[in-house]
Amino acid sequence: MKPNKDQMSTKERNFVYKFVAGHQICELTVPIEFPVHEDPSHFHGRLMLLHNLPCFIEDDLKKALIQFMDEETIKDYDREADLALGAVTSGEVDLEQLANTWTKAYTKTTLEHARPEEPNWDEDFGDVYHDLIHSPASETLLNLEHNYFVSISELLGERDVELKKLRERQGSEMNKVMQELGKSLTDQDVNSVAAQHFESQQVLENKWANELKQLTNIQKQEYQEWVMKLHQDLKNPNNSTISEEIKVQPSQLRGLVDATARIFEEQRSLEESFTIHLGAQLKTMHNLRLLRADMLDFCKHKRNHRSGVKLHRLQTALSLYSTSLCGLVLLVDNRINSYSGIKRDFATVCQECTDFHFPQLSDQLEVVQQVVLYARAQRIKKSKQQFESKDKSSAEEDASQNIERNQSNIFPGEFYLSRHSNLSEIHVVFHLCVDDNVRSGNITARDPAIMGLRNILKVCCTHDVTTISIPLLLVHDMSEEMTIPWCLKRAELVFKCVKGFMMEMASWDGGVSRTVQFLVPQSISEEMFYQLSNMLPQIFRVSSTLTLTSKR
Repeated sequence: MKPNKDQMSTKERNFVYKFVAGHQICELTVPIEFPVHEDPSHFHGRLMLLHNLPCFIEDDLKKALIQFMDEETIKDYDREADLALGAVTSGEVDLEQLANTWTKAYTKTTLEHARPEEPNWDEDFGDVYHDLIHSPASETLLNLEHNYFVSISELLGERDVELKKLRERQGSEMNKVMQELGKSLTDQDVNSVAAQHFESQQVLENKWANELKQLTNIQKQEYQEWVMKLHQDLKNPNNSTISEEIKVQPSQLRGLVDATARIFEEQRSLEESFTIHLGAQLKTMHNLRLLRADMLDFCKHKRNHRSGVKLHRLQTALSLYSTSLCGLVLLVDNRINSYSGIKRDFATVCQECTDFHFPQLSDQLEVVQQVVLYARAQRIKKSKQQFESKDKSSAEEDASQNIERNQSNIFPGEFYLSRHSNLSEIHVVFHLCVDDNVRSGNITARDPAIMGLRNILKVCCTHDVTTISIPLLLVHDMSEEMTIPWCLKRAELVFKCVKGFMMEMASWDGGVSRTVQFLVPQSISEEMFYQLSNMLPQIFRVSSTLTLTSKR
């Protein structure tokens, strides 16, 4: 029985090494404490440096040191084993208790004796959904999701109308109050009315938020129960309760996809596609696309005006539980919430349809916030340990910097992700934190935003995200300082960095073909778009086409 190293007695032994230097015979004696918890190579390096030993004995000293440590360690193990066997033979140890201990350890570490995993509802539902979406019942699933989407849309429409009426009424009231300001009313009266208006808006928004949450929970429960029931019914082909709706009419489904695809193409008027090969010896083919579009266009459900509101998400549903996921990079600030800017717009899009597979966005953000707080606490704990080796002034300076930082926020270059099944074309959204520095024209390849992209691509390789959409200019909206030279310089930097990251992918995933979509803001000019389009094949190696002609 091998004893625990912590339970073994600590003993010190002298390591003696003799060597010849010129006409002198030198002897090195070093006390070593056993058991040894330090790497022999590190200990050997310290001996060479501390005793200023000649370089010609380096290899022989290392060999002798490792041999000495191994021999003495084996002697300790043998000594402990003899003591343990002696305790068994003398009757000091209960044989039955020892056998039970060995049996428990063996069954705990051997796979064949492991207990079967408890069934997981989410995994079971995912497997069932994957089977149904690839069966004749796929159109039935999409139609049911469409009906739920219509219900949510109607509720959101009623909410927007009521909020609009409230704001209009409050606006007219505030205008009347401002007209009486200085006459019969004071500034305190105006502030009181504004506070009442704000409170009224909060009450109304909370009311609709609760109704929306209640409706989505009901829809999710009904949908999951219906999917599980349908799967059980389909297992019995003689079951007469199966609805005729699961019989797909291919022409209608293709018509829906084609019609929606035409509208989708109209929205994205500017688009260029390229096929490239990357790699030194073993080349991998990748697809690149340059688009002028809004980032949220990949999340919003497309609307078919001729046949009502329809979900353009058949391909997304088919690949939901697959190794071909689609991701999108969303540039956000350092606060983990959905209260302002593009984060609020994205949260609004997520509310338009119930997510039947993953938690709501707000719930996912709460989990991320807890993880960030835990990570910050671990970093502070580690930094405090490092303070012990610093002088007092530097330690106080670092401590003050940690106090000034909000521990619930993330730093530029860090990102968190959210999972979705209710978006049009996206399964995973990478929320990349950037600061105002991305709007300047002097960022380099070591900028946190660029390094964040590298880490995102690495996550894509390890988690089967084969399509990723990236904001090419690292901004979602254009501003005055973003001139043509600024755009060209930024695009060249991102193109070159992404190319380098994609070449690294071969060592990350073995060379998997991927699709990278570079998105530019919709406000960019056509001239600028085509300049960027001409730049891309100059940086990447674009595959050339071959024209074959037959000889007559």
